[in-house]
Amino acid sequence: MSKVNRSSRASNRQNHSPDFTAAVSQFMAVTNLPIKDATKYIQKYGKAELAIDAYYNDPDAMVSASATQNRRDSAAQSQAQKLNLLFDKYKGIGGGDQGDSISIDGTIKLCADLEVDPEDVVLLAVAYELKAPGVGEFTRAGWRDGWRNLGIDSLAGMKNALPRLRRNLGSDFRYFKEVYLFTFDFARTEGQRSLATDTAQAFWGLLLPHGVKGGALTHAEDDDDDEEDQSMEDNLALTQGWSDKHTEWWFEFLSEKGGRGISRDTWTMFISFARTIDSKFKRHNLEAAWPSTIDDFVEWAREHRLTE
Repeated sequence: MSKVNRSSRASNRQNHSPDFTAAVSQFMAVTNLPIKDATKYIQKYGKAELAIDAYYNDPDAMVSASATQNRRDSAAQSQAQKLNLLFDKYKGIGGGDQGDSISIDGTIKLCADLEVDPEDVVLLAVAYELKAPGVGEFTRAGWRDGWRNLGIDSLAGMKNALPRLRRNLGSDFRYFKEVYLFTFDFARTEGQRSLATDTAQAFWGLLLPHGVKGGALTHAEDDDDDEEDQSMEDNLALTQGWSDKHTEWWFEFLSEKGGRGISRDTWTMFISFARTIDSKFKRHNLEAAWPSTIDDFVEWAREHRLTE
């Protein structure tokens, strides 16, 4: 008899022994793996305890592709169920026909449960991640997909995510810009092409100080500028950018100017303006393709504030 046949018969005897069967059963009860994969582990490690330890140290080492996918699908389904339950909890608050969405009343309750002020800037990051269609409103698909992409399926996880989102919003310009651009449609009244000036100021009042403080709006120098005859004071001004003082000037100018609202073009271009302008507006080119509102602001600031 060949060595291969003897080895195969010995393996079969082992696989049908009471101890082996018990070990497979114990392994399956703990890991929920199918018998095919459980058998592989017990054949390799002999004892259920050793096999279980090996499995949890490296779950995918010996598991079939189908079992791995089944486990992932099961985890995703469990996560979706948890998020749907949380969504339903806040969806029903406020009464009325809200469709399949959370209304402003449900959002206020969510803020209370998360221990965050409804006017905290971090909620703009949350709205962006969840693709909220409007202020205080969340759809089921946006809620489920947004939190899942963040790896969160519980209220505790949501609460723990807020400091990270707030920090990223303040310090990462790319993320800040994404949230900033999203905010225009998020804050805009349905059917209106522009953003009401007072509404725009409210959201600028949240975003700009946060970006200044966190560094997202740190001045981006123009590498093409090579003037050598600037004074030390002027050179310092050219390396300093937007500040809370400038935000105050901007709001003061808008209040004096009046007007029907803030266009998408002005909202979009303003973020580049705020990040690249020097503190004394020396570099601003009135001949460039800036929106007229921004050009008018620069002239106003040079005349009314930079001469003081």
